[in-house]
Amino acid sequence: MNFSSFKVELEKQNIIVSDEQIESLKQYMTLLKEWNNVMDLTAICDDEGIIEKHFYDSLVSSNIIKYDDQFLLDVGTGAGFPGLVLKIVYPNLKVTLLEPTLKRCKFLEAVIDKLNIKDCIVVNKRAEDFINENRREYYDLVTARAVSRLNVLLELTIPFVKVNGLFIALKGKNARDELKDAENALNILDTKLINSFKLTLPSEQESREVLLFQKLSVTNTKYPRIYGTIKKKPL
Repeated sequence: MNFSSFKVELEKQNIIVSDEQIESLKQYMTLLKEWNNVMDLTAICDDEGIIEKHFYDSLVSSNIIKYDDQFLLDVGTGAGFPGLVLKIVYPNLKVTLLEPTLKRCKFLEAVIDKLNIKDCIVVNKRAEDFINENRREYYDLVTARAVSRLNVLLELTIPFVKVNGLFIALKGKNARDELKDAENALNILDTKLINSFKLTLPSEQESREVLLFQKLSVTNTKYPRIYGTIKKKPL
């Protein structure tokens, strides 16, 4: 996939990316490749792979949710996927990029500075620590991509979501198996699946599924537990 086919494939799904936003994504890709030469940001470092597996994949959730001027938190954002890509294409979003690895945070700050992006902050913390900074029930939207299995991920993300707010999980071919394993976590956290969207990446034919969850009530303050406990004993 190149940027021309990227734009066409998105337009097929009524996702419109302007020429100016394409230029921003090109600069983002250039920085990603430069920084990736000296630090481990992504295993996908060819142009076609970055465009399809990072940029395109980050935007497909626009099929089932309208991004506008909401407060959005991207948990475990890594090199900025999907949070920073969403911010570039939907500039009215107010985005927090949460990433525990310092070198990745420095990269994200460099991209934000280079592209002169406003209303987008980078936080170098773990989710279970950042929640204590008056961020409980704070965000309209929370996203996560390639972070952990859903029964672990829900406990890390749902406490940040406002009541009636949304959590968007970008998952691969095992999404339905993960969803089944997460039934207990969904019950405990009073959260329900309200929509989903399946797709395959145009070139690679890799399966993807976007899961959209709504939070129904205030989360008990004992969640999230420390990560070691969550991982060892998922809800």
